Amino acid sequence: MEQNEIDNLTKGLNSDSKGDENVSWDDVKEDLEASKKQTKTAASEANFEELQNTGRKNSGAIDIDFILDIPLTVTVELGRARMLIGELLQLGQGSIVELAKFAGEPMDVFINQRLIAKGEVVVVNEKFGIRLTDIVSPTERVGKLK
Repeated sequence: MEQNEIDNLTKGLNSDSKGDENVSWDDVKEDLEASKKQTKTAASEANFEELQNTGRKNSGAIDIDFILDIPLTVTVELGRARMLIGELLQLGQGSIVELAKFAGEPMDVFINQRLIAKGEVVVVNEKFGIRLTDIVSPTERVGKLK
């Protein structure tokens, strides 16, 4: 592209502009106030319909059927151990990791990483299971959500 073509293009751009060097502070202030007036919207009052009694038997009971199909992760913790990275790297097949729980001590049952119960290990149809022996009270469960 040659210089005269570039000059012609820039002249076309300059003729489209409104002469930015002649804009005063008052013009900018007026444009700003006009845009503020346009963005303000009036809040309207919310209208709520009256709750109707549907005629169900247990109208006082809360219908929680809609949450019954939500999947949860259940984890049973046998015990915990702390070790250094060097010790972790030395682990191999047949290594034994000592846990911080005693044999026969109840296992912790977590649902979505929150402790909800303790229980003992049982065998059901050649698979491990857990029999709940102590369940955290609903008050404590709600307290842990905070």
